[in-house]
Amino acid sequence: MERRLVPVKLDSYKPLREIVLEALREAIVGGVLEPGERLMEIQLAEEMGVSRTPVREAIRKLELEGFVVMVPRRGAYVAGVSHKDVKDVFEIREALEGLAAGLAAEKITDEEIEELERVLHYEKEPDSLEVLVQSDIDFHALLYKASRNERLNQILANLREQTNRFRTTSLAVPGRAKYAIQEHRAIVDAIARHDVEEAQRLAGAHIENAANVMYEALRTRAGNR
Repeated sequence: MERRLVPVKLDSYKPLREIVLEALREAIVGGVLEPGERLMEIQLAEEMGVSRTPVREAIRKLELEGFVVMVPRRGAYVAGVSHKDVKDVFEIREALEGLAAGLAAEKITDEEIEELERVLHYEKEPDSLEVLVQSDIDFHALLYKASRNERLNQILANLREQTNRFRTTSLAVPGRAKYAIQEHRAIVDAIARHDVEEAQRLAGAHIENAANVMYEALRTRAGNR
């Protein structure tokens, strides 16, 4: 059996299931585990030097995040991502996130601006990719909440699985996190000034930039095969 994953390093600050989850997620994002590949619990557990239980738990979480698809009577597979998948999702997000930011600029409270500022503070020095991704999720969730539009929230929630996978992949690209945080800063400043048009423009540009990073990541991955 060819070994591609390495035994996980135990971290006293993290439960084993989180360590295994991060390792598998990074393997998928990095192309070590390729789209369409079947995920065999026993094989993965042996490669990482752990029992099957944390591997099984990690695969279930990765399914919720959109990295894995479960095929009835066949098992778990790494979810594929095409250029069209990215294009479809980001076209919708660019329009809806711009709308959410514009509405937030109209309706946001001082307390919600303070919440956004706290997220920006945590984004500056994340402990890991997972923390950075969670901060990004929190940032956008606060924008949706501040829009005061429940229907908009529901539509964006329906894209959560695809969005989370793309978010992790794009933020893992060297240099993207720095620019994403700068873009968040500009969006918050526009919202705090209640500048609706600027908030819409900046939020749309933020999503467009993330999409371009995803396209480049797909091209790089395809070129390495």
